[in-house]
Amino acid sequence: MQSRYDAVVVGGGHNGLVAAAYLARAGQSVLVLERLAQMGGAAVSRQIFDGVDVRLSAYSYLVSLLPDRIAADLGLELRLADRCVASYTAAVRNGRSTGLLVERDEGPATATSFRQFTGSEAEFAGWQRFYGRLATLAEDLAPTLTEPLLSPAELSGRLRDPGVWRDLRERPLADVVADYLSDDVVRGIALTDGLIGTFADVHADDGLAGRCFLYHLIGNGTGRWRVPVGGMGAVSGAMAAAARRGGAELVARATVTAVDARADGVTVHWTDEDGVAAAADAAHVVVGAAPRVLAQLTGADPGPSPSGSQLKVNMVLERLPRLRSGADPAAAFAGTFHVDEDADRLDTAYAQASAGRLPDVIPFEAYCHSLSDPSILGPVERATGRHTLTLFGLHTPAELFRRDPEGMRTEAVRRVVAQLDAHLEEPLLDCLARDASGRPCLQAASPLDIEASLAMPGGHIFHGDLSWPVAGSADQVGTWGVTTDHPRIVSASSGGTVRGGAVSGLGGFAAARHLLDAV
Repeated sequence: MQSRYDAVVVGGGHNGLVAAAYLARAGQSVLVLERLAQMGGAAVSRQIFDGVDVRLSAYSYLVSLLPDRIAADLGLELRLADRCVASYTAAVRNGRSTGLLVERDEGPATATSFRQFTGSEAEFAGWQRFYGRLATLAEDLAPTLTEPLLSPAELSGRLRDPGVWRDLRERPLADVVADYLSDDVVRGIALTDGLIGTFADVHADDGLAGRCFLYHLIGNGTGRWRVPVGGMGAVSGAMAAAARRGGAELVARATVTAVDARADGVTVHWTDEDGVAAAADAAHVVVGAAPRVLAQLTGADPGPSPSGSQLKVNMVLERLPRLRSGADPAAAFAGTFHVDEDADRLDTAYAQASAGRLPDVIPFEAYCHSLSDPSILGPVERATGRHTLTLFGLHTPAELFRRDPEGMRTEAVRRVVAQLDAHLEEPLLDCLARDASGRPCLQAASPLDIEASLAMPGGHIFHGDLSWPVAGSADQVGTWGVTTDHPRIVSASSGGTVRGGAVSGLGGFAAARHLLDAV
């Protein structure tokens, strides 16, 4: 190991790995320091249950925002599979179990499902108008994510339909959605994209829900959420391989303890797995960790912690459960399976969580990775028909869990399982596989669990509030939006860059471009 590098990357998550790969491929000497035993941060796969050969995506689980350009530039050996179903929403109407199916490519089956579910043709027509406009926005906006920041006026001039962009920026998300959709359940399906990982009031004009919604709809110009074949670990694994091919050094179990910046460079201090202290000098430091972590490492005031707002539950099933609606579970669970995410319930859950209580009904969605990608299953698991199920709960902010972390997590899981059971012909717990000790294969993580395992303050999966993907001030125009308080330290993290968010690599790409453009 050298004592001086062109760049030291703090944090081996996907953004840190992308930055390292670009810098190393450009001929720079690069050292990546990762606190955990495995590179990848939240984009990892692992065998969670003892004796069950299934590689679950432990935290993040789908890919949308990762640009094809980054994959091509870095030669990422990665395959992303499309899901045949976009979503299925389980519901009870007029005392009867039913559901709304939305195909990935909306065809006659989707039109029929809308008509039967809502009782009219109008709702599907509104859906098509809304998502047609969003598709145009995605096509126009996605290419700008890998360019220097535009001013709001410049970006608007690049758009064929600037009105929908203006609406998302200036109006409450609930009002925008209501312009097109009137059915309470259908509106909720749309609104959830503004709430994944974000604790927000969809009726507020603060832009929180609108920004989250935008990032969920614009990936690669299509907004499609794709399944990483091999699990999320395949994504970060391909990025780590690209960094190593370029010559970067990747060191795991290295806990960075301080970052000392000077006018002529930066010294990074860390301890290895045995507690032995080490240090290296660098011309620049790229920080993939959250902004609050960077503040702690530099001795600055970290300020208040952000608050994550999601319940993540990983499961392995002996079989897919049968649905009371009669829908084929292999289709219903192949896409996003919505439960209790209608607009009114979203509002009620937000109000209850804001008042400091766990929502009586927790809106959530689930999906089965193994239906689209059986490669994550071992031979026995595949032969016996086992499947994975990932559940993601909304409006469960970190503050709700601080007083009684384990008790509240247990209660939250009890509630979502009961809610899912209301739509099943058989109890979910009867469908769970068992580990080597006979325990049900169900693992739950609250925001506090994510904070503890990934050093994400408050368990916030975006490291903080998302930003609009444009320059926020005149001096940001033409930059990459990655600067920090010290010119020798640049951010690559989701919350520390203007266009961070989800597993995109955009923060790492922007950090690398900032440094390479200055050479």
